[in-house]
Amino acid sequence: MSQVSRRARDLGIVVGPLPTGRHNAITDVAGILVGHTTVDDGADLHTGVTAVVPTQLGPGRWTLPAAVYSGNGHGKLVGSTQVDEFGVLESPVVLTATLSVFRAADALLGYLMDRRPDGLSFNPLVGETNDGHLSDIRRRPITEEHVLAAVTQASGELPAEGCVGAGTGTTALGFKAGIGTSSRTVRVADRPVTVGALVQSNFGGVLTALGVPLPADELIPDADRTEPPGNSCMIVVATDAPLDARQLGRLARRAVFAMGRVGASYSNASGDYAIAFSTAPPDQAPIPDGEINPIFAAVMDAVEEGLLNSLFAAVTTTGVGGRTSHAVPHREAIRRLSAAGRLAARA
Repeated sequence: MSQVSRRARDLGIVVGPLPTGRHNAITDVAGILVGHTTVDDGADLHTGVTAVVPTQLGPGRWTLPAAVYSGNGHGKLVGSTQVDEFGVLESPVVLTATLSVFRAADALLGYLMDRRPDGLSFNPLVGETNDGHLSDIRRRPITEEHVLAAVTQASGELPAEGCVGAGTGTTALGFKAGIGTSSRTVRVADRPVTVGALVQSNFGGVLTALGVPLPADELIPDADRTEPPGNSCMIVVATDAPLDARQLGRLARRAVFAMGRVGASYSNASGDYAIAFSTAPPDQAPIPDGEINPIFAAVMDAVEEGLLNSLFAAVTTTGVGGRTSHAVPHREAIRRLSAAGRLAARA
């Protein structure tokens, strides 16, 4: 088994019984695009931008029902208070590095103003995690061009995962991490529903897959590795289920809860946020609360698998100051999961 970028499911790590969409990605929700811009000079810069772009936002419909949940508010999520207040999303969701979030927000504002020349108020939503462990974050290398490229070149295909875009320089659970995504499909209120999640992983704890601990100090005991304290996680959840902002807030909370399944420590310095939004047509009545449980299950499983993908798809990276974050060693992880009887049969 060569140590290359692999999705968790390709290694036999299957989270839950629910089926996935075609790509097992947030782009399985119709109309959702994902774009990345990666800034990596092979030395001191390992950073970038990731954009989740709902194509439903446009002329005739400039808002989508949405909610934000802050599991721990040690972070920067520009635009979150207005989402809380009015329960709507007005822009693509852009993710980047901590000290670049403000430049990214200004760039996204320019994009929104160009789309609506008559507009006088806009609410760009931009989040971050701190990649300063591997990238020279004080250089603030993210430009308007990087943000616009991620937004305008976004695709509905399977997004790249691991060390790409906003995940280029992130570390989680003792290993190199990055971007991950997954999806689930369920039937709710006699209709098909798709839930997709995309994560930017950069938080502490002990990696756990399918209930099996995979501690970095055991899987790579002799590695010359360093690990930043705390840090953060950004989670974006999209669904085509007709849900209102209150219900989407409940989904966002479950998304943060799912971090616990993979071993998150939820530390003091970890800014853990989830954004959930619905792309359903506005004339559809919200699904009754009494029938929402399958969507909760879909969120939990999609986020859990997305988080695992963000780690298993990442590759060992050495960055600023010679600091190194090592990839999860697939062979040893699979050996432990196999011994615990947790792996699914692989084709």
